[in-house]
Amino acid sequence: MQPIQHIAVLTSGGDAPGMNTALFAIVKTAQQQGIKVSGVRKGFEGLIDNDLIPLDYKSLQQSMHLGGTVLKTARSERFRTETGRQQALAAIEHNNVDALIVIGGDGSFRGCLWLSHITNIPYIGIPGTIDNDIAGTDYTLGFDTAVNTSMQCIDNIRDTAESHNRVFIIEVMGRDSGYIGTYAGLTSGADSILIPENDKDIDDLLNKIRDYHSEHAFIVVVSEGDEIGVEHVCEKIAAVNSNIDLRVTKLGHLQRGGNPSAADRMLAIRLGVQSVKALCAGETAIMVGILNNAVANTPMQDVVKQHVISDELQGLLSVFCR
Repeated sequence: MQPIQHIAVLTSGGDAPGMNTALFAIVKTAQQQGIKVSGVRKGFEGLIDNDLIPLDYKSLQQSMHLGGTVLKTARSERFRTETGRQQALAAIEHNNVDALIVIGGDGSFRGCLWLSHITNIPYIGIPGTIDNDIAGTDYTLGFDTAVNTSMQCIDNIRDTAESHNRVFIIEVMGRDSGYIGTYAGLTSGADSILIPENDKDIDDLLNKIRDYHSEHAFIVVVSEGDEIGVEHVCEKIAAVNSNIDLRVTKLGHLQRGGNPSAADRMLAIRLGVQSVKALCAGETAIMVGILNNAVANTPMQDVVKQHVISDELQGLLSVFCR
């Protein structure tokens, strides 16, 4: 195997706090070993358009504390086509790139697998998504920050809910994963948490709220991918208890923004360093993650869409939300 001389790195899909920290860690580690690193702007779209820029760790050090991604990101429909992937390959060859690091989520990793069908270039994935819906790692970049943001918002909402004796339905992000809802709900003392992985939680909620007449707030956290949906939750609550003063808040994309937490920054550093080490060791077609607080390499085909809420978390939900 020829030594790695030029790595291209891109951030793809939804932005997540910690991506900039990972970029800094990747570039600093690579440059210490004499490896050139280029950044691809706007994810796979930028790869198709040959939009590569040189990266230097000193400049990235100034932005490692920022949320979002300095490389920008995009969802690329063109990369789903054979023509788009061939254009991306042409850019890789034109720039003499001999390894690729992709920071993103499920869709980004599927893009890596598609690219591997037409080239043998080594590639490594780093899980960057607030949804925490990637197998092969206990936590993904941005998840801890998103949970902390959601928790703080729920705490703030509880203040006004307590003042007015209201029931608040709070929708959090997560696509079809209930991790943000579970963590944010449990740590903020929510009375009920509805997640996509549990189709019985609505029954528990209705049983609790049917006779609710307390002067204390009642907080319901709903994951955006829950099969019931916020609007139907409101309808069902009103049907069993019409005396409730009900309000709805959708936290939305504010959960993606903000400076990454210390946990996300440390995770980004560990995964950024490991991604370069793995490439230099001849690894390819893997995602680097953290399992049981140790870095772990997982084959890419075992990563996509294999997430599941653990039995432990399901058990906590059954204790605290009934």
